Amino acid sequence: MERSKKYRAVAEKIDKNKIYSLEEAVNLMKENKLAKFDESVEVHIKTNIDPKKGDQQIRGIVDLPHGTGKSKLIAVITSTHAKDAKEAGADVVGGEELIEKIKSGKAFSGKDKFDILIATPEMMPKLAPVAKILGPKGLMPNPKTETVTTKIKETVAALKKGKAAFKNDDGGNVHQIVGKISFEDAKLNENIKTFVSSLEKSKPSGLKGKLISGINICSTMGVGIRISL
Repeated sequence: MERSKKYRAVAEKIDKNKIYSLEEAVNLMKENKLAKFDESVEVHIKTNIDPKKGDQQIRGIVDLPHGTGKSKLIAVITSTHAKDAKEAGADVVGGEELIEKIKSGKAFSGKDKFDILIATPEMMPKLAPVAKILGPKGLMPNPKTETVTTKIKETVAALKKGKAAFKNDDGGNVHQIVGKISFEDAKLNENIKTFVSSLEKSKPSGLKGKLISGINICSTMGVGIRISL
């Protein structure tokens, strides 16, 4: 992939062999932002898990104290808590008719589009036929990420504020948006530390030894910077 002249100029300022402190890295990222828009700040973590082993999967949640700066569209599938979902500000609320929209693909565009799906327990058996659709998109509700719950009001509110689910990809890496480049340094630092701490607590029982192999931070369009925590 051919990088822009501006990107290459920034990359030359960052020592790929150096591991920066979090504070240094955040300053460096901000000083060398590339885009005119308010870029997201991303954390990319390489882990030591074997993603092919079932007992080494990473799945967890993090409550970012200052949110991500990005609004999430939340859908709730329920036959018992529709009123709570609507009062809490869920963007899409439905029952079996919403499952039918997922089957047809209509739930992924327009007014029914969503980024996170919450389900009350009684709806989980009914979601089984669409698990193969939701799973690859990372949208299947799961008790481990607290997206299968009867506490609809609390869960929607927390997700709107900054609670985020994370899991490893096929390469054993974990990626998370932790804010915007316009955030104050202290808020970004706190969000990043909170995420890394949450990841550490989600260490799979099947993994022996250290979980984290390396951490990089970057803005959406920016250059990755290695850090230590």
